[in-house]
Amino acid sequence: MTRTLVWFRDDLRTADHPALYAACRYAEGDGTGDVVAVYVLDEVSDGVRPLGGAAKWWLHGALGSLRARLDELGVPLLLRTGDPARLIPHLAEQLGADRVQWTRRYGGPERRLDAHLKEQLRQHGVEVESFPGSLLHEPWTVETQTGGPYQVFTPFWRAVSARPQQDPLPVPTPCWEAKSTAASLAAAGVPRGELRDLDLRPTAPDWAGGLRRRWEPSEMAGQRQLEEFLRQKVTDYDDARDRPELDGTSGLSPYLRFGQLSPRQVWAAACEEAPEQADGFLSELGWREFCWHLLFHFPQMPQQNLKAQFDAYPWQSRAQQPEAFRAWARGETGFAWVDAGQRELWETGHMHNRVRMASASLLVKNLGIDWREGEAWFWDTLVDADAASNPANWQWVAGCGADAAPYFRIFNPERQLERFDPQRRYVRRWIPELDTADYPQPVVDLGVSRREALAHYESIKKR
Repeated sequence: MTRTLVWFRDDLRTADHPALYAACRYAEGDGTGDVVAVYVLDEVSDGVRPLGGAAKWWLHGALGSLRARLDELGVPLLLRTGDPARLIPHLAEQLGADRVQWTRRYGGPERRLDAHLKEQLRQHGVEVESFPGSLLHEPWTVETQTGGPYQVFTPFWRAVSARPQQDPLPVPTPCWEAKSTAASLAAAGVPRGELRDLDLRPTAPDWAGGLRRRWEPSEMAGQRQLEEFLRQKVTDYDDARDRPELDGTSGLSPYLRFGQLSPRQVWAAACEEAPEQADGFLSELGWREFCWHLLFHFPQMPQQNLKAQFDAYPWQSRAQQPEAFRAWARGETGFAWVDAGQRELWETGHMHNRVRMASASLLVKNLGIDWREGEAWFWDTLVDADAASNPANWQWVAGCGADAAPYFRIFNPERQLERFDPQRRYVRRWIPELDTADYPQPVVDLGVSRREALAHYESIKKR
């Protein structure tokens, strides 16, 4: 009998999962083999970023859904918390696993950890194989004509979208009776691990009521969301996606972030269901791909300006401007477009992308607060907080990132409101006191702060 251990990370699905599919095929070919899955909540590995609160809430639901789906395939899901460099080899030994498989990750600390584990497991006679699965194409396979990484989106996406895309894999055939595998684990003294023991959901206080009303964090819900979008919304996507009151976006970002949908599934479905209307939508999938391309080639991106001259920009910390930051985070800046977005974020774990850009611009360019402070706030409050997209988008808004042209662009929240919510439906939904004396006055003069920001940009341009 053979046994394969599949290590799940940000790929919490059963369809189009190359590592799971290969493991089940291997067990089927063996005839007596089985597959065991594991998820490790890693908050201790050097450089690996712990999840924020909203993402943890999502993870709880995603793991519960995944466990139920894997049970249908005869694959028990073990849950652990701690250091994967210690837990995965120990678990492989406990299980008597012949093989360990996973889909690849692209952040610098994660790649180092995975390489170390591969070497460690192979030294103990365990076969290890990793698979692509999080992107349309591996980052190192996409290069400019001079052999370097892309730093401008349009030529990057032109190159990627022109390539043939691999078809998504189906859900694997059940490979073993679940009760037989579970019985063998119990006999070996290997506990399953309980979801509640990961302590992912807030309790005191329970602030997740709005998230529960807004989202169903399951693989099947992600599939339904994709199908509904392609059936009902994609035709009007290019016009509606900038209007938050219209609900014209796909709503797929958290499902992609946790790998409950793969980009190959989204690409294939869009090309099949709406080949003439999906270009604008697929370019958003391309931006996600571009952000991961950047993180792979510039692993310092979450902490450091991609453009070094911005190290001289006189941004201030949250501690230096506590009242301004608090007003921004709570949606009390006096700028309705930004405040509505921040309140939507707190209530639902999500903010419309058009509003995200203006909110980030106000913090960084008008209030003069470091983009890393805003990025950290979004990391904690977004259900789709993505290790590549979150810092890449903040750097784009701040002007210090890739493809940030013009880098001195400053979004005016009042003009954004007039343009994208002219009837005030979106802002009134989230700010009931908008037209009353209780609504605060603006925390900053847009004209004065704009001139100050442009002066700072002009000074660093000369460096």
